[in-house]
Parts: sequence; structure tokens; C-alpha cells
Amino acid sequence: MLKGIPKILSPELLKVLCEMGHSDRIVIADGNFPAESMGKDAIVIRMDGHGAVEVLNAILTLFPLDTYVEKPVSLMQVVPGDNVETPIWKEYERAVAAVDERGSAAIGQIERFAFYEEAKKAYAIIATGEGALYANIMLQKGVVV
Repeated sequence: MLKGIPKILSPELLKVLCEMGHSDRIVIADGNFPAESMGKDAIVIRMDGHGAVEVLNAILTLFPLDTYVEKPVSLMQVVPGDNVETPIWKEYERAVAAVDERGSAAIGQIERFAFYEEAKKAYAIIATGEGALYANIMLQKGVVV
């Protein structure tokens, strides 16, 4: 046990966060995301019993967002014609705004299949048990100052 570290962050995830360098990306995936097939060249961490928001909040306590790019946070865009609400995105905005002065301006969207391609290049993918649709979020690591 360590003081000041959110208990949801496992030793494996802490190690991954430490290993990541500037501009490396990590995906927090919802329960429907094909984490194992997308993560063939990445580290896949299973967190099936947890939601994406709680994982995001914990990671952001330790993880600086990249200040050298306009949108260090990316969401999977809703497919046109897919009539789905995404209230979880507001929770993501609150989490990002709590740690980054850009707030929601730091968050962009990527078309579904482009998101998959970017996820294949991520350093790690966290497979959560999140049930919300379109709850996939990708973070780009910044510099620790």
C-alpha cells in the first residue's frame, strides 16, 4: 500500500503509467470495446469490475495531459445515424476540467474506425466494465513538471 495513490490503481497499472513517456497514449475502454484484439501490440489491463469514470478520475490524479497538442483527450465519435445519448461525456469533461485549465477544449472526437486505428498504437488499453455506450476515451501523456 502507498499513501496518496487511489486504491483502484493496481500495481500493474501504476507500472504502466510510470513507463509511459511524453506523447504515449492510453485507452480507457468501455465493456463493448474489443480491447484484446485492438491491444495485440499494447499492454491490456483488465478492470472489468470498474466504470470508466472512476478509472479516469484515478488516473488523472497522477497523469499529466499533453500540453503540446490541442486535444490530448479523444472520445470515440457517435456513428452518424446511431441514436445514442452520451451523458458520460459530461462526466469526462468534469474530470478533465478538474486537472486541466483547458477544460472541455482539451477533448476532441475521433471517428469510430479511426479511433480503433489509434487505439492499436496506444501504449496500453484498460478494459473496464463500463456499460455506457461510446464511453471509450484516449489520453495522451504530457510532461511531469
